[in-house]
Amino acid sequence: MKPHPQLKTAAAFFVLFAAAYLIGAGAGHLSSRSQTVQTAASASENWGLSFSKEGSPPAGNASCEELKQYHAGYLDETEEKVIYLTFDAGYENGNMPAILEALKKHQVSATFFVVGNFLETSPELTRQMVKEGHTVGNHTYHHPDMSQISTKESFQEELHRVEDLFLEITGEEMAPFYRPPQGKFSVQNLKMASEMGYYTFFWSLAYVDWLQDDQPTKEEAFHKLLPRIHPGAVVLLHSTSDTNGEILDELLTRWEELGYHFGTLEDLARKL
Repeated sequence: MKPHPQLKTAAAFFVLFAAAYLIGAGAGHLSSRSQTVQTAASASENWGLSFSKEGSPPAGNASCEELKQYHAGYLDETEEKVIYLTFDAGYENGNMPAILEALKKHQVSATFFVVGNFLETSPELTRQMVKEGHTVGNHTYHHPDMSQISTKESFQEELHRVEDLFLEITGEEMAPFYRPPQGKFSVQNLKMASEMGYYTFFWSLAYVDWLQDDQPTKEEAFHKLLPRIHPGAVVLLHSTSDTNGEILDELLTRWEELGYHFGTLEDLARKL
């Protein structure tokens, strides 16, 4: 992949917002924002969201304009009722077939952000994703806290190992789409990813679906995912969720009944 042009080192740095990944999944409580512009690019952050009105895009703890400096984003700034559906896939526990079947039924192309474990244990499912028109993105090989990786070599290794394994399995190059594990990032990380030719994608809608021993009910899932859907949403779901496997067909139907259709991250990347 060809790297993007060298970016400026000065970047907006934001204070931590509360509760890291849980906020990004819908807790939605944010602290006040720092106005300080720093060059301390190694300082880490946790992706967070604040929802103010149902049906409207949330505010992230980094704005779209700030993220675009690094070819990164978390939503599409549009009034069009378009959804970008993404899944984080750390491992396979039996839910992926139902998810793929629902996507096929609705003719939806999703993006699956995979880690090394998924590729190693589920090569057939990986090939099925590609065959059925889905995009496979990079969620790192070991799923570490990438904000704590300070060297370019170590950062690149986490992504290159996934790229190499995907190429070995599918015979195709991996899409240059990256999602930081747990939404943990730093300005330095964003810059490294961009220089590698990657687009970094956070999300504008998610919910607590990753706790395998404490799965939400169907009603709880719909309570989070229906009122908060919004134009240009980048939706994060986990493929390991039993609930997601059970409700996806109905969820897609209900979003469609609200007038939404589905785009791809390839479309969104062109705006970054």
